[in-house]
Amino acid sequence: MAEVTSATQEFIPIREIRDGIMILKDGSMRSILMVSSTNFALKSSEEQSSIIYQFQNFLNSINFSIQIFVESRRLDIRPYIALLENKLKEQTSDLMKVQMREYIKFIRAFTDENNIMKKTFFIVVSYTPPTLEVGKGVDKLKKAFGQKGADPMTGKETFEEQRTQLDQRVAVVEQGLVRCGLRAAQLGTEELIEVFYKLFNPGDVEKPIPTGTN
Repeated sequence: MAEVTSATQEFIPIREIRDGIMILKDGSMRSILMVSSTNFALKSSEEQSSIIYQFQNFLNSINFSIQIFVESRRLDIRPYIALLENKLKEQTSDLMKVQMREYIKFIRAFTDENNIMKKTFFIVVSYTPPTLEVGKGVDKLKKAFGQKGADPMTGKETFEEQRTQLDQRVAVVEQGLVRCGLRAAQLGTEELIEVFYKLFNPGDVEKPIPTGTN
């Protein structure tokens, strides 16, 4: 379970991340799917029409809201350069060494002169637990919260019940995306933390990679 407690991040609506589920400060829940891309322009007209039709059917089939988020970030070429430099050290042929040095030089120059962007696609699936009607009594509150005076998300049973509702929505979205020819993977806790860390710390990608980092 990851708590969002930093005073500098009080403006972030996330209260905690539990078992790959984001719990917002208003009690609502979110799951995030990372979705594959497809080169629509290279498809035939029949394939394009099929994709549009399936995507239209997908949107019409859901009775809950989703968010589509596209992250555009400059491609970090450093890991690839580091891999090439390691391969260069392993070469025994002088000709291959020269060619690899020239290739590394070309890649560095090309990426310095051009902004090579990496796009990542996400779909956010939401679920807001129904609010309790006023005046239904303490017993209903205990049953809903799992324990007397507890926060609605504290009781494990309540969390699992609400997560089931969210998981059902995620399954609907995944099935709809498959029909569109796309793959989707639900992000876990660590992956969610990484996504939001990068969003709120965009400059970190420019920092040097520590020696020995894989």
